[in-house]
Amino acid sequence: MKNRIRNFSIIAHIDHGKSTLADRMLEITHTVEARKMKEQVLDSMELERERGITIKMQPVRMEYTSEAGVFVLNLIDTPGHIDFSYEVSRALKAVEGSLLLVDSTQGVQAQTLTTLNMARELGLTIIPVVSKIDSPLARVKEVKEEICRVLGVSESEILECSGKTGEGVKELLEEIIKRVPAPPSLVKEGVQGVFRSLVFDFQYSNHRGVTVYLRVMDGTVRKGDTLKFGVADKSFTALEVGIFAPEEKPVESLSAGEIGYIVTGIKEAGIASVGDTVGSAKQSFQALPGYMNPMPVVWASVYPESQDDFPTLRLGLGRLKLSDSSLAYEEETSGTLGRGFRCGCLGMLHLEIITERLRREFNLELIVTTPSITYEVELTNRKKEIVYSPVYFPDDNLIEKVREPWVSLKIISPADYLGVLMQLLHDHEAEVGDTETFSESSTVPGSRSRTAVNAKMPLREMMRNFFDEVKSATSGYASISYTVGEMRDADVTRLDILVADEIVPAFSRVVSRRRVEQEAEQAVQRLYKVLGRIISSETLSAMKKDVTQHMYGGDITRKMKLREKQKKGKKRMKARGKVNIPQDVFLKMMRSE
Repeated sequence: MKNRIRNFSIIAHIDHGKSTLADRMLEITHTVEARKMKEQVLDSMELERERGITIKMQPVRMEYTSEAGVFVLNLIDTPGHIDFSYEVSRALKAVEGSLLLVDSTQGVQAQTLTTLNMARELGLTIIPVVSKIDSPLARVKEVKEEICRVLGVSESEILECSGKTGEGVKELLEEIIKRVPAPPSLVKEGVQGVFRSLVFDFQYSNHRGVTVYLRVMDGTVRKGDTLKFGVADKSFTALEVGIFAPEEKPVESLSAGEIGYIVTGIKEAGIASVGDTVGSAKQSFQALPGYMNPMPVVWASVYPESQDDFPTLRLGLGRLKLSDSSLAYEEETSGTLGRGFRCGCLGMLHLEIITERLRREFNLELIVTTPSITYEVELTNRKKEIVYSPVYFPDDNLIEKVREPWVSLKIISPADYLGVLMQLLHDHEAEVGDTETFSESSTVPGSRSRTAVNAKMPLREMMRNFFDEVKSATSGYASISYTVGEMRDADVTRLDILVADEIVPAFSRVVSRRRVEQEAEQAVQRLYKVLGRIISSETLSAMKKDVTQHMYGGDITRKMKLREKQKKGKKRMKARGKVNIPQDVFLKMMRSE
């Protein structure tokens, strides 16, 4: 049976037609009935369908009859945005091949190259595919030349298809069967038959507990088998064994090479973990190489608007952690905002998705502080601190040295926009490296050359609307990928905003010292706009009293002393109060203009 299995994923940038291609595959293999068919079948989350992007990986099992017989095709649909690259890396480790899908109207994108390198490092078979060939804007010939240059393959190895019309999809399925190798056995001779599998994802249900998504490496598992988590050393009974079709479908057993799920019934937190090995509890087994733990690059504090909702927020983050292993969080307390959590995410979009899911799925009203990064601070007393939140960033007089993370960037853009890109990089304190012509076709009429720019910049600056500014400056044609790298010395300071003479922690941020005045002016002006305008007001003058009217003659200093005393009394009587800032103001301040 193992020789009839093909496990693969699709590497693609956002909006390159990955989900649409998956829909056509499901139709052709009759995995989903025609009456149940809809667009983006595998994007089951409400947010995914609203935004038209894939957020969570989704496995699906298809059966396809070719000339060589019936084959089982296991596809793991993966996200395209760089913030969810950890999801992609986990999916790639559970398959033997991958389709490199490139939009014929856009060409190879920077993020595609990053994911492609991940697949190459894992030794996967890469099948290049040009999509959207039915589009009137398609540049098939030019894009094929780009792929040839990137992969070092001949043009004849590149397939063409259209997820919209279905053209070329059957041929693509045939090529998957021919080119993607069957799952290999990872055990030595004599140990064959011991069940073990790699956990690449899991979900939680109130009724069934944790359901682990896994790739079976060796042996066979059935309902009722006694199994064990390798890392947690926790035994359990398999309550159900099944496949994804694309909904969960129970089966009698899962064997080596197959992708499926096991219902564990475990309702304790922290038992299941991505990258763990699930094996037989009755026989010893060797743990499989797991995954590296993802390192959060963006931190933000999340507080419930009402402290009564704090237990719900804790529950919500715990549930999201079960379905998103790249999320990190820990409890913290603010004197102004009360109890909350400091959340670590892989990017701004990841943070936005997490907070939006908390609001929708757990009906929470939240206050989210300005996103920040991790700083290494050396104090004047030689003590070192790791600062995750601007609120805890020390005062300047206490700081000896600050270090911050830098990122390595790759930007691919039409050569026409190179000048404006260089100016943007300079404004964001970047160090520009080498540039290369990415595409220059003399054989394709009307083709535009594209340039790949390599640069390094502070992660802090990349978060300062860099993505939006690049997209705006290049009319949406540029694409960006990045990796977090070394720590470097930073010249930064904490910027606080006071409302009614009180510091609002949610508005505090760490900014470049050279931009502190400009950032302060922009923040105050934006806050002035979003807090609202005064419709009408009247001022009632205080009743005046001449405290020196009973005095006559003598030195003028006697009257001056009484007036100073009156002035101090008026200051003590001056009305003071607290300004309640609506939740939408925090959101508007967090977002870019």
